[in-house]
Amino acid sequence: MSVWDGIVGQRQTVALLSELAAGDPKRLAQSWLVCGPPGSGRSNMARAFAAALECPDHGCGVCDTCRHVLAGTHPDVTVLATDRVTIGIDQVRDLIATSEQTPSTAPWRVIIVEDVDRMLERTTNVLLKEIEEPSEHTIWMLCAPSAQDVLPTIRSRCRIVNLAVPSNAAVADFLVDSMGADRHVANRAARLAEGHIGVARLYAGDDQVMADRDELVVGVLNLAKASDAVLLAGSLIDNANAQAREDVERKVAAEEADFRRVNGLGEKDRIPPALRGAFNAIGKKEEIRRRTTRRSRDVLDRALNSVASVYRDVAVLQNNAEDAVGLINLENRAAITELSVRLNRAGAVARLEAIGTARRRLLGNGNPALVFEALFCALIP
Repeated sequence: MSVWDGIVGQRQTVALLSELAAGDPKRLAQSWLVCGPPGSGRSNMARAFAAALECPDHGCGVCDTCRHVLAGTHPDVTVLATDRVTIGIDQVRDLIATSEQTPSTAPWRVIIVEDVDRMLERTTNVLLKEIEEPSEHTIWMLCAPSAQDVLPTIRSRCRIVNLAVPSNAAVADFLVDSMGADRHVANRAARLAEGHIGVARLYAGDDQVMADRDELVVGVLNLAKASDAVLLAGSLIDNANAQAREDVERKVAAEEADFRRVNGLGEKDRIPPALRGAFNAIGKKEEIRRRTTRRSRDVLDRALNSVASVYRDVAVLQNNAEDAVGLINLENRAAITELSVRLNRAGAVARLEAIGTARRRLLGNGNPALVFEALFCALIP
């Protein structure tokens, strides 16, 4: 067992980082940029690397150090993740203050920033000096979809690690090994997730989410008139909001339970006055509403990927490339084949461009219902 066991489909990168973690600390870069497409496991890779650097045995996976780093509870490893659209400048200033502290128990103070591409330029400029000249015992690990998503001033000062998209077989094996998923379910979940490990876990572990995806794909393939587009958009928005509410409620309940555990309180114990403010902040209505909106946008973004997979499959058939790259939506092959005949190649490309436009509108805080109504109307053959 090791800290790398949860890393899927990144054998070469794991070999490189594990060798560096066990090597001469004086030769180790102190600023890293871990890049990979959504779902490739870049945040997990950063945590595993941090554990290997802190562990006396360089990532054994069983010692207290490894377990605490991977669980996010190690005092010398700080992770900045955000539910917000952007990472705030005050959050970065707090990180910088933390980075300048001497490690309390481990060789390094490691700062992991997930989604560094969400920083505005002025926030990134605050971070720049620390990335360029880190404190003696500090290592920065920044995570982003690609190096191009990060300002040149930042990426030029980091050692870049590029992750590959895991193969379907590797993802399916991971689902079977880590979740005990049925092999057929794991294979299908891996194929539909298109290399996104988190989405694959979701599909393999939640029948309703998989059913919602199936319904969306069938709805797209059956679009014939504007009323179909409006109804499909409404159904999608309702499902996204329901998924988001359930997910946020589950996370808030877990955070409240963890707060009680950390403070030595039972499930039904009254919260002492001194702790009440911190406890109430977890379930604050405004915070829950913001997190739900963000989570809903994530679900809708995943829906856009599912819709795009239909026209990707159409293009594959139009270009006689099925033997080379395969289809994603195998269960809908007959309907996709029919659509590939009804559309010409320019029509398939135009629909993929319409999906890209919808994604940009969502990122720009466009009204989700209007965005998807417009998109589904544009997809009608």
